[in-house]
Amino acid sequence: MSSAKTLSLRTTVRLPSGYEMPILGLGVFENDECAPACLAALQCGYRHIDTARYYKNEAQVGQAVRESGIPREEIFVTSKIYHPEHGYENTLAALQDSLDKFGCNYFDLYLIHSGLSGKEKRLETWRALIDARNAGKIKSIGVSNYGPQHIEEIRAAGLELPAVNQIELHPFCQQRPIVKYCREQGIVVQAYSPLVQGRLDDPVLLRLAEKHGKDAAQIAIRWSLQHGHVPLPKSARPERILSNSQVFDFELSEEDMAAIDALDRGKEGAITWNPVDCP
Repeated sequence: MSSAKTLSLRTTVRLPSGYEMPILGLGVFENDECAPACLAALQCGYRHIDTARYYKNEAQVGQAVRESGIPREEIFVTSKIYHPEHGYENTLAALQDSLDKFGCNYFDLYLIHSGLSGKEKRLETWRALIDARNAGKIKSIGVSNYGPQHIEEIRAAGLELPAVNQIELHPFCQQRPIVKYCREQGIVVQAYSPLVQGRLDDPVLLRLAEKHGKDAAQIAIRWSLQHGHVPLPKSARPERILSNSQVFDFELSEEDMAAIDALDRGKEGAITWNPVDCP
C-alpha cells in the first residue's frame, strides 16, 4: 500500500493471492434497494463493493455493475456465505446461487461470514472455497469475524490461510489482538462498521473534524486507512457516499492518531454481533 500522503480512491493493496483490492469500499448491509447507492459510488470513483448472501442484494449489486458501464474487471466485488449454509456441498451450491444472482461468473473475493457453524463445518466450507477458487469462480478467498483461533484451525488442517479477515473495526472497537495476528500472518484486515453505525459524536472525533475541516465520519475513515485497514463505510445517500470518499486530501498527525487510538474500549466497544470468540 502507498504511504499515507499518497493514498487515493484508486489505491490498492495486494492480497496474498496476488490480486489488487481497492483500499476503500462501499458496504451495502441493510440496503434492500442498493443499486442506486452502488451506481452513485461507482460514479464518484469507488471500485469496491461489499455484499453478502445474508444481505439479499447480490442481484442489485450485479445490476449496478452492469449499468455503470465500467468494465467488470475494474470493479472489486465481495460476497459472503452465511453460517446456516456452511458445509462442503452446501457452500458450492450457495456460491453458484450467489453468482447466478450477481449475474457474473466470478467474485473477486468470497468470505466465510462467521465461524458460528463450528469447527467441522468451518473447515468443510473453507475446503469448498479453495476448490471453487481453483475452478475460477472466485479470485481470492477469506473469512469474516474470525479470531486467531479460527484461522489457526485452517493452518492445523494443512490448508492455505485466508487472504482477508473482515471484522468490526472502528475507534471504539479496535480488535488489536486480531489485527496484530493478521498482520503477522500477511492477512489483510477489512473494517466493517467503520462509522460506528453513525455514532460519531465523541468529542475527540468532533475536535479533529473541526481541526481538519472535515466531518467525524471522514476522520474515522481516514484513521482506519492510516492504520492500513480497508474500511467499508455504508450509506444509501449519494451525498454521504461521496463525502465518505473525500478522505485523501488530508492526513491525521501522529498526535491525532494517538488521540483516536485512546478511544478503544476493546470488545466492550463493539456495536454489532462481533462473534470473534465463538467456539
